Amino acid sequence: YVPPQVRKAQETLDDKKREELGRLKKMVNGLINRLSEPNLSSISGQMEELYMANSRKDMNDTLTDILMNACVTPVAMPTRLLMEHVLLVSILHHNVGIEVGAHFLEAVVKKFDELCKSDAEGKECENLLALIAHLYNFHVVHCLLIFDILKKLVSVFTEKEIELILFLLKNVGFSLRKDDALALKELITEAQRKASTAEKKFQDQTRVRFMLETMLALRNNDMRKIPGYDPEPVERLRKLQRSLVHSSSSGKDTELRVSLESLLSADQVGRWWIVGSSWSGAPMISDTKSQAQQKLRVGKVSSKIMELARKMRMNTDIRRSIFCVLMMSEDYMDAFEKLLK
Repeated sequence: YVPPQVRKAQETLDDKKREELGRLKKMVNGLINRLSEPNLSSISGQMEELYMANSRKDMNDTLTDILMNACVTPVAMPTRLLMEHVLLVSILHHNVGIEVGAHFLEAVVKKFDELCKSDAEGKECENLLALIAHLYNFHVVHCLLIFDILKKLVSVFTEKEIELILFLLKNVGFSLRKDDALALKELITEAQRKASTAEKKFQDQTRVRFMLETMLALRNNDMRKIPGYDPEPVERLRKLQRSLVHSSSSGKDTELRVSLESLLSADQVGRWWIVGSSWSGAPMISDTKSQAQQKLRVGKVSSKIMELARKMRMNTDIRRSIFCVLMMSEDYMDAFEKLLK
């Protein structure tokens, strides 16, 4: 039972919170709408001030929602617009804290996975993939995630997946080659094997051939073979990023080395990549297994020893077992044997 006066206090608190969040959303939206390359410095500075003045959770939720609404649309978004939005996230990721980039990345990856499974007709998948590619370009995420996504797309290998592989390789292929040439080589081999087994499946063979040619051009470091490849805009924005990031040491050390599987199962197994991340959701390991493992027995134990263990506050099975081993062993060799058991 909640007394009326407490109920009223909670309602006014909720209204106050809603109003606050609405005001915050309006401010962040105003900044994002004005975002462009020349004023990136002032807008990132104002965003940092907002992060200092409001709770991180509210800011992360608001920023992610606004960016997702702005960038994930059924029509293909201009590359420059996506790059500027991701560059803002990367500057905040380096200057404010890694939870900014981690929160945005998780939302993007989960949405991408959901849309890939749903066979959406629009260009949302390409837009989300472009966001992930630019998060990698601006050192928010490690190449491990990009390779995971490419492996997943190669394993499915339908016409839609081939388009996405081409799109991703065109955006980050040469950076992947620089970071992990061996993994790229293995991916190309797997794609060639898939293409040879799935030849009959596709009516239009030209896309598959074009994808394999693009992959070979990447392996041979031949930029001319990839139509429309232009590294200049990314390089220019990277230079701008270096000038706006406060910490001189930031770069590779703030990259999130997180796999696709970890991001998709974050609600079940926690977010190990964010220090001090609050835990919510199901327990990490099912209780039945952990209980079965913890019921360790060290032969028959006298009630006197068990009483001693209780006095010493040995409050779990495993602690009691170790305590009994130490108290009852004949010598160090015996203790060692029993502890191993």
